[in-house]
Amino acid sequence: MGYLGDGKWARFALLKFLSDERLKVAFVILRVKKDMKLQKLAQKFAIPHFVCEDINNEKSLRLIESFKPNLLVSMSFDQIFKARILKSYEGRIINCHASKLPFYRGRNNLNWVLINDEKEFGVSVHFIDSGVDTGDIILQKSFSISDEDDYSTLLKRAYKACAFLLYEAVLLFLNPPVKSYSQAGFVCKRRGSGDELIDWSLNTRELFNFIRALNAPNLGASAFINGVLIKLYKSEILKQEFKGAVGEIVSVSNEGFVVCTKDGALKMTHYEGEVALGSFFDTHTGGG
Repeated sequence: MGYLGDGKWARFALLKFLSDERLKVAFVILRVKKDMKLQKLAQKFAIPHFVCEDINNEKSLRLIESFKPNLLVSMSFDQIFKARILKSYEGRIINCHASKLPFYRGRNNLNWVLINDEKEFGVSVHFIDSGVDTGDIILQKSFSISDEDDYSTLLKRAYKACAFLLYEAVLLFLNPPVKSYSQAGFVCKRRGSGDELIDWSLNTRELFNFIRALNAPNLGASAFINGVLIKLYKSEILKQEFKGAVGEIVSVSNEGFVVCTKDGALKMTHYEGEVALGSFFDTHTGGG
């Protein structure tokens, strides 16, 4: 097989493939912005590895064809496969996607399931076609989401879940034909600059979901007090009633601070920035 990947899930899956003597990884294609750990893993096992700036151009196609792969496997690869490669490897290109397809196609789906207050998320292995995560589904598995979960916990679970399910799907190709079923659904847009801004018009539950969806160290929900940025990473919904205006900080302690919402209050337990009792978050900015 030829393997195209990036990140922890790609490394976990590659190790699963390499542990099975029935499988042979002929080459690894890295993203243009290389995953150096994946590259070192390929080097360790003497697997040819390279970068294709355009997976669909003549040079890349000839390089892939030189290995005569009977299967192309994608895990977090960031290029779209176009007509020629799809035709050349029809029914032989698969991908693992961290959602329960047909729902949450596209990017940043683990953030979106939290923002939308879903009670479960999924992992799907599917054939690649000309659409965005629209190919027929080969295998799928679901996992529950609790209020204790946030983006970091879902991501950690998804890393291993994707690797194991992708490995199981690859094994199916040892005894073809591989069964699959069609799907229909919607695409998640990629979250961009400004999407991290808190919208204080949201209700308590919606704010809780928004904050936990962005709790990774390089993300964080953004709010401002007198124009000064405060990053919010983790919150708790409080049953206790507090009197205050929307965005008003009504309690501060060593355990965090309490801010009023339009229908309740949230306790912020992990955040960056300075807050004071009686101060107000700027409620005229918003995202989501």
